Amino acid sequence: MSDCIFCKIINGDIPSYKVYEDEDVYAFLDITQVTKGHTLVLPKKHVKDLLEYDEELAEKVFAKLPKISRSILKAFPKAKGLNVINNNSELAYQSVFHSHIHLIPRYSKEDDFSIHFGNHQKDYTKEEMKEIAEKIAKEL
Repeated sequence: MSDCIFCKIINGDIPSYKVYEDEDVYAFLDITQVTKGHTLVLPKKHVKDLLEYDEELAEKVFAKLPKISRSILKAFPKAKGLNVINNNSELAYQSVFHSHIHLIPRYSKEDDFSIHFGNHQKDYTKEEMKEIAEKIAKEL
């Protein structure tokens, strides 16, 4: 897509700090490093979000996540883990509409990054949980 910033990065029209590349996947440092080593992994094929992946594309992209994640943790041994995040829609904080996965190294609980689920968690009954699961499973 000609006006997509990530497509321009993949094509070399905009510089990036490349971490990994193969024929299907491109990974580079997020310009706004949440923590040191924050990396974006994306398919070279332009798809808006995770909902546009077919199984083949998902296999190609997600198969690279462990390898890239391990390389981040080896490069930064003080990192003790990482968050794998996908923002899928504007409501879910997606700001660039070319699918991408964030790999965010975690150094400590005080590294100024958090995921907050809020105080709005609801306890569902067993019957409600069964109904929710069945509703999702029916759509598979």
